[in-house]
Amino acid sequence: MSDRPGDGAGAALPAGWGDGTRSVRAGDLPPVPGTPLRPSPVFAAPFHLGDLPPRAGGADAYARTEHPTYRAFETAVGELDGGRCLSFASGMAAVGAAVMALVSAGDRLVLPADGYYATRLLARDELARLGVRVEYVPTVEMDDLAARGDLDGARMVLLETPSNPHLDVCDVAAVARATRAAGALLAVDNTTATPLGQRPLALGADLSIGADTKALTGHSDLLLGHVSTASDELYDRVKGWRDHTGATPGAFDAWLGHRSMSTLDLRLARQAATAAEVTAVLADHPAVTGVRWPWRPGDPSHALATRQMLRPNGVVSAELADEDAVSRFLAAGRLWTAATSFGGVHSTVDRRAQWGGDAVPAGFLRFSCGVEDTADVVADLVTALDAAG
Repeated sequence: MSDRPGDGAGAALPAGWGDGTRSVRAGDLPPVPGTPLRPSPVFAAPFHLGDLPPRAGGADAYARTEHPTYRAFETAVGELDGGRCLSFASGMAAVGAAVMALVSAGDRLVLPADGYYATRLLARDELARLGVRVEYVPTVEMDDLAARGDLDGARMVLLETPSNPHLDVCDVAAVARATRAAGALLAVDNTTATPLGQRPLALGADLSIGADTKALTGHSDLLLGHVSTASDELYDRVKGWRDHTGATPGAFDAWLGHRSMSTLDLRLARQAATAAEVTAVLADHPAVTGVRWPWRPGDPSHALATRQMLRPNGVVSAELADEDAVSRFLAAGRLWTAATSFGGVHSTVDRRAQWGGDAVPAGFLRFSCGVEDTADVVADLVTALDAAG
């Protein structure tokens, strides 16, 4: 991580501290008697300049280009990611910045064919219009593409692992070696795993991207995203894009995101424990097919997930017979709330076909396990599945 002035808000955390400690303490300032444990959000756009040039001595000048509340959140996320972080107004703003800052007209961009549908819409409707050559490859074939050396001429490969919504896992380190050999950049959408579940920069990726709206902040009450990198050059390029386009978050959202991160370790632990039991129930129920959770023994991604990822999460996918079966499921359950997004404290279920962006059957569901009591969530799931069948 860089130690250039103005880049961070707090001191680096000791390497041996655990996930819970890092989640709580990342981004904190050294303690000063009489001050809050964590600073309140700063609600300001312009800052006093006095008789000095703008930004002299690292002073803040204008919120579009620098802001103390952004820096606190960015320092916290950067500590978890293992790089320097830039915050954005949403996950898609972060994806857009990572691509648009580094890819030009005529460049070859490789995207997951089965990743988050809004990223594919960005490529189809905007990047292609600007002359970027977009190539779509299924997540499970990214490893083969890298192994064959088929990345010659690529400017960037964007992975999403585990993929959303199918939950396939790709070998980040293998693709990183291939992109480096080809002179390309590797960006990894790490939203589903979170920085506690996977560290793409440590695996060789150039950029780690997160839709922090989801599990990182985990309370379904804000839009936020980030890009982290260990490269000063890439950091400057992405920051330049953000400065020029104004894609910063609001101060309160950045502060709320930092506050919410404190419980990330606790939330992931409960969500993963629930997901293990939910997966077992789904796999044994006659109304369900196609159960996917990378940490389930026998899952196609299990071996790679347990080797590459640091811990499981609470997102599971499965399929009911059709849309009517999903309707019966939702009508019978009380704890499984119909809602999009994932990683929040509420257990939710999302019928992905209704959004029109994913090539999935009508009864395909993405389950996001919340932090309610596992026994209650599982009992409610059984009730709802019995009704669906």
